[in-house]
Amino acid sequence: MSAVEDPDHDPSDARPRVHKFGGSSLADAECFRRVAAILRAQREPMQVIVVSAMQGVTDALVALTASNDDPDATLTRLRERQRSLARQLGIEPVLATLEADIARIATRIAQTRATGWTDAARAHVHGRGEWWSALCLAALLRQDGMPCALLDARRVLTVRWDEPGAVVDWSRSQADWDTWRRAETASRVVVTGFIARLADGAPTTLGRNGSDYSAAIFAALAGARELTLWGDTPGVLSADPRLVEEARPLRQLSYSEACELAYFGARVIHPQTMAPAMQRGLPIRVRSSFAAQDAGTRIDAKVDCTLPVKGLSLLAGITLLDVEGTGMLGVPGTAERVFGALHAAGISVSMISQGSSEHSICCAVRAEDAARAQEALLGAFAGEIAAGSIQGIGLRARSAILSAVGEGMAGHPGVAARLLAGIARAHVNVRAIAQGASERSISLAVGADDATRALRAAHAAFLLSDQTLAIGVIGCGQVGRALLEQLRAAQSRLRERHGLDLRIRAIADSRRMWLGGDGTLPADWRARLTQGTALDTAALAAHVQPGHLPHAVIIDCTASEATADAYADWLRAGLHVITPSKRALGGDLARWRTIREAAAQGAAQLRYEASVGAGLPVIQTLRELIDTGDDLVSIEGVLSGTLSWLFNHYDGSTPFSELLHHAHAQGYTEPDPRDDLGGLDVARKLVILAREAGLPLDLAQVHVESLVPAELAALPRAAFMARAQELDAALAVRLERAREHARVLRLMARLDARGAAQVGLVEVEPTHAAAHLRGTDNLVQFRTRRYCDNPLVVQGPGAGPEVTAAGVFADILRLAGQLRRAP
Repeated sequence: MSAVEDPDHDPSDARPRVHKFGGSSLADAECFRRVAAILRAQREPMQVIVVSAMQGVTDALVALTASNDDPDATLTRLRERQRSLARQLGIEPVLATLEADIARIATRIAQTRATGWTDAARAHVHGRGEWWSALCLAALLRQDGMPCALLDARRVLTVRWDEPGAVVDWSRSQADWDTWRRAETASRVVVTGFIARLADGAPTTLGRNGSDYSAAIFAALAGARELTLWGDTPGVLSADPRLVEEARPLRQLSYSEACELAYFGARVIHPQTMAPAMQRGLPIRVRSSFAAQDAGTRIDAKVDCTLPVKGLSLLAGITLLDVEGTGMLGVPGTAERVFGALHAAGISVSMISQGSSEHSICCAVRAEDAARAQEALLGAFAGEIAAGSIQGIGLRARSAILSAVGEGMAGHPGVAARLLAGIARAHVNVRAIAQGASERSISLAVGADDATRALRAAHAAFLLSDQTLAIGVIGCGQVGRALLEQLRAAQSRLRERHGLDLRIRAIADSRRMWLGGDGTLPADWRARLTQGTALDTAALAAHVQPGHLPHAVIIDCTASEATADAYADWLRAGLHVITPSKRALGGDLARWRTIREAAAQGAAQLRYEASVGAGLPVIQTLRELIDTGDDLVSIEGVLSGTLSWLFNHYDGSTPFSELLHHAHAQGYTEPDPRDDLGGLDVARKLVILAREAGLPLDLAQVHVESLVPAELAALPRAAFMARAQELDAALAVRLERAREHARVLRLMARLDARGAAQVGLVEVEPTHAAAHLRGTDNLVQFRTRRYCDNPLVVQGPGAGPEVTAAGVFADILRLAGQLRRAP
């Protein structure tokens, strides 16, 4: 198959093929040549080619009839554009015809302005762009050795105007088409789209998207085997690509699916176009003239239920009208009166939602019709409103309708649950919901400000696009830097292999912040942060959580109390929070309760696995024990990778202070090693575990033995490090005493079921698991009712920026997985 050949080519089928080219496909000379190449490559015995005006031409012509401004400038621009096109294509012989036609338009505009515009006069001017396109394309095809006939659609296509729009006089149009075809036997015909005639011969147009409708009409008249609509998109997409950049072309749609998507705002095909095709079983293919090698989307009577939902559409500019009251209960005809009043006012209803109790009816109308609709309903129910049996006619402006469409929804359980859960996780409230009896679509009314976020969340929920997570990282110390590098290295791999799109939208340290754009973390992010703006956590949070992305998370890699104070507000606003910090979760009990309540009340999650065991599943293990009904007896272990490393290596051959300097240089310790040596870091971890087990432990209730003498505790950090050798003598005595008892020293944390908690340096028997730790290993022993005689042990590296960052990264992946998981 050549680059642009028909994907369903059947040389034995002699029926014509109809091709329609939109304005974007005919924007300039290069586009015209591309169209000619496409038509040549199809190898079809007969072609009917319906064309739109060049991009922007119809808008300019419409403006000429809507304004009293001097038309000369506009006509001059149109004339020069047509001249340039003809010269570039080498079809100069058409110039005289084009010039004469534009001159006639100028004369008609001048005459009509004196007498007043009629519908026929406007239609004549509005449709000239299609004639110019047809004239130029026919000349180009002939020049390229492809003989063709040229047809002004007004010679054969007769319509009348009715409430739904332009209605074709099929018998007359068919007869005129057949007569014309008998006289014009060329195998290729170029036809003007958009324009037609009335029964009296007056010119008219088919309205916006009229060229698509024209194409469907001529496909029916010609008995075509297929209609191809060529545009600038590679088919019907699963969502509007302007709102969901991951939207993908759909291979096949049924007529019904295409109608549903089109009705609720899909841009590629108009519902009116579908009618002639559906009545005749005519397949429609939507393809891109800019990527003609792609097969596009085929629309026909076939039903493909591989996916329950194929596409989503968003209809903006909606207002909801609410008719509510106890006087509606059991009263027959209420709904009829509502819709009768709206029909009488000439107002179309986009969606209806009615409670089963008949206590309320919600109608969705175009925002521009809302005031008239409310006035019509107030008049229809004036008596009930005066009597108080109906509360009034409420308006909820700034709404949008999100629709999920797919034949596979019928009989497929859980579709509505997945849709609602997906947008709920994106922190979007649903104002109304409706589902047709065919189970082919579900429509939700949401707030306009939430609409794009809801669309993206729903698109990801049905695996139609990557799961997108916007990320802001606060804290660029060793853990923060390691995490950012891990994220940067994994971004493309996660997107390509797992459909997970992690977008780094903001980075901050204690003073400055960098707010990014598309979410790709640049290799020079450190330099960009240095050149960034002053830190403003509110502005950072707002940037991380834009309206168009469904999910956002802030990762706190600081030890800042001020940042911890913001957790509750972030969670209430729908921002997920992930942290390895112990400050918020192991600090003030009242703040911890506020944070947990905020997480429980909102749609956002709080994750902090790395706060206790770095990359080890300590919190997860405890949570699963409790959730499965086990009873905690005690927790005991080494909860500091720093102190584990120090006492694993402290055998008297090297002074303790020298080991401390080495651990600090390797990034094993907190920025101030006294946070480790003082036992507070371990105590906070023990508090986090206690609270996870349901014990309301406060930090002050933990009995902590500090390894830092009082005279060193108040010094600046640098001064303390300079005098660290003052720790050596006391610890040497403790080491010698342990050796006398054939034991080793370990900084242990202990918690019992009553909440008694202590942290301190103890002598450990050689048979104890803590006596055999290596490197920065953490060790946590859970004794429970199930694991009483033989405790459950979690052991592994518990310090270092790389493993801690990996623990945070794991929380990100767990969060993304839960957000995607179907309910």
